[in-house]
Amino acid sequence: MKESLKIFSGDLKSSFMDLLPIIIVVALFQGVIIRAVPDNLLSIVIGLTIVAIGLALFIRGLELGIFPVGEGLAVDFARKGSVFWLLTFAFTVGFATTVAEPALIAIANKAAVISHGLIDAFWLRMTVALSVGFAIALGTLRILLGHPIAYYIIGGYITVVLITFFAPAEIIGLAYDSGGVTTSTVTVPLVAALGIGLASSIKGRNPAIDGFGLIAFASLTPMIFVQIYGIIVYNLGDSSTLIPVVTEVVENTKAVATVYTFSAMDTFMELIGVIKDVAPILIVIFFFQYIIIKKPVAHLHKITVGIIMVILGLYAFIVGLEMGLFPIGETIAYQLTDMKNNLLIYLFAFLIGFSTTMAEPALLAIAIKAEEISEGNIKQNILRIVVAFGVAIGIGLGAYRIVAGDPIHYYIIVGYIFVIFFTYLAPSYIIPIAYDSGGVTTSTVTVPLVAALGLGLAENIDGRNPLIDGFGLIAFASLFPMLTVMGYGIHAEYYKNKQLKQEELP
Repeated sequence: MKESLKIFSGDLKSSFMDLLPIIIVVALFQGVIIRAVPDNLLSIVIGLTIVAIGLALFIRGLELGIFPVGEGLAVDFARKGSVFWLLTFAFTVGFATTVAEPALIAIANKAAVISHGLIDAFWLRMTVALSVGFAIALGTLRILLGHPIAYYIIGGYITVVLITFFAPAEIIGLAYDSGGVTTSTVTVPLVAALGIGLASSIKGRNPAIDGFGLIAFASLTPMIFVQIYGIIVYNLGDSSTLIPVVTEVVENTKAVATVYTFSAMDTFMELIGVIKDVAPILIVIFFFQYIIIKKPVAHLHKITVGIIMVILGLYAFIVGLEMGLFPIGETIAYQLTDMKNNLLIYLFAFLIGFSTTMAEPALLAIAIKAEEISEGNIKQNILRIVVAFGVAIGIGLGAYRIVAGDPIHYYIIVGYIFVIFFTYLAPSYIIPIAYDSGGVTTSTVTVPLVAALGLGLAENIDGRNPLIDGFGLIAFASLFPMLTVMGYGIHAEYYKNKQLKQEELP
């Protein structure tokens, strides 16, 4: 018990350090730029404290429950030798978890309102869920076959770009964003554990090179599927009802975020909501474990404790965000757009991108695994900073794109060209992690704030259409971390080779 408390206190200290960048950014803009003390300061402080506790519980729960059960399933499937059931499991995990993903539900509902019903929220979610199920199954097949991930990803990006030229402008930003909201806080660790466990169990596979990459597939295929969905909808549907700016959305977006008010019923419903989000994953895991593999879960008591910690941690995390981060973050975003100072908007976008990414639970989970699998060659803290820097650049550039009114696909296409170019230069061990990093950056913390910033800018700037211009920031946040992580790998390899050459000199 004493040892457990010592470990948890260490996790709690790390969580507060992770939140420090957000606190600094919020304090800087609130005190120096806006020059006003927020009315709900106590609520913000309590909320951020709850976030830190939730993050610490979540990470400890992953280590106890989600990581072991995911890797255990992968090993059992490898021993069973049934490709059909392994791919079925992969598809089911991808589909079931994506359908219930809160970030996707929020984006789909927003798209349905802004498109005046032309884009159906349910069918958009089904399209994305099918694409993620397909992606996880395809990524799993790639590990089995031992194919280099670059061929699949580059082929996918080329397909995305080609379809973009045929897709209606109203769907492009939404399609690009859908690739960033599919990978949830709980799905990412399970999928990562599945890939690493599978690569560790198959002879001739390298966990660092072959184990990562499943999340990259899950971020790529929705962009293809949603654009195809948009082509069908806008060609067969009645687009005459499309209203460029919907009054209801304008009013909702321009409103300053409301102050959090405590409600026992709302708090309880939040817990029920988290359980509902995690339930599909647990149902899939235990169904395949007991019905298909027909083997009890090892250390079930420990796994159960871990899963409960994940649920409680994620619950505390969300409640804390709603109390502390979201109200103040959204308020600052709206106040900056009203100030009409573009440089401040870009600076806020950059800093909020960096700070929120440093607190992303999904990124933290992947970074922990990357350091473990690489035997310390990839440091988790350095990886997270590099990823956060990529997100910051992406959101800053994405904010500029909205202000300038440029078409999104020009930026994204050029970005993918750079990704392909960097892929040929980067060392093989960093490429799958770089691809995955694009999918784990846009999750629980980042998506709501980034979506609010993008739509707020599009609503407040004359001549912008929220459906065409408001979406797309999440896509920028997913693209640029791939470049910064591969750039980090290229630099590290160059430095390593330089050191070796110096040692060889007499």
